[in-house]
Amino acid sequence: SWDEAKIRSLRTPDDVGKFLARSIENLSPVISDALCTLACFGGSIHLSVIEVLERDVGLRLTNSLESAATDGFLEKVDLGYRFSHDRVQEAAYNMLNSQDRAKRHLKYGLALCMRATLDDNNGMIFTAVGQVNRTGPEIIYSAE
Repeated sequence: SWDEAKIRSLRTPDDVGKFLARSIENLSPVISDALCTLACFGGSIHLSVIEVLERDVGLRLTNSLESAATDGFLEKVDLGYRFSHDRVQEAAYNMLNSQDRAKRHLKYGLALCMRATLDDNNGMIFTAVGQVNRTGPEIIYSAE
């Protein structure tokens, strides 16, 4: 039998995005930041991109992404990770303010561009250009 009074007394979020953002914020800061990093790439990330971010940018992602997958925020796929739902990706991305997003996109894009040039990797060039394109005008205005 249902206890209607108890059900009504439970605090439920008004919006799934807020609920997911709170859930991500309750993770360790390292895991939360790794999810924000992944969110900058959309719904999924290839292992080769993770390797570049770890080697060339100095990020430590692998263990955090494994933990996030164990917690159900991500799914491990053949050659990378993807968010378990687009709303999880959206919540992680929205945790970053626009200036931080722009800086991250630029930093990631430049690192991927350098690595793609060194490795003659055309596929990674497209990912790099996508990151730089997502930088937006915030980075220009913040430099002034």
